[in-house]
Amino acid sequence: MRVLPAPDRAPSLPLRCFIVEDSPIIRQNLIATLEEMLPLQVVGTAEDERTAVAWMQSPGAHCDLMMIDIFLKAGTGLEVLRQAPALLPGAQLVVLTNYATPDMRRRCAQLGAHRVFDKSAELEELLAFCARLAADAAAH
Repeated sequence: MRVLPAPDRAPSLPLRCFIVEDSPIIRQNLIATLEEMLPLQVVGTAEDERTAVAWMQSPGAHCDLMMIDIFLKAGTGLEVLRQAPALLPGAQLVVLTNYATPDMRRRCAQLGAHRVFDKSAELEELLAFCARLAADAAAH
């Protein structure tokens, strides 16, 4: 698990995001894109189920948005998603996967996902969703 320092800009960003993604390249690109294009701070990352669940269980763990990949180095994002509603009440749970089939979307929704995005085809939609969350957070 990696907990990231707060950026030097903007003292209080509306959205705090935790990313569960096993690919270092995707993780780095996602962090750079989200933090550059949105009023969002990535507060940490995990590349496997155990690390993600340990972070959610740690004292003071909080995020407004959790992005979860389904297939991880060890374990599964589905188990992270199953535990997240109880451990992070109020957090928006987003699945970002290459396997966004209708069946997978239904399964994720049943486990508490607010949205499911296809990594290869729906990144603009993901950014628009995050922008709406940030705007809503800034308004409150």
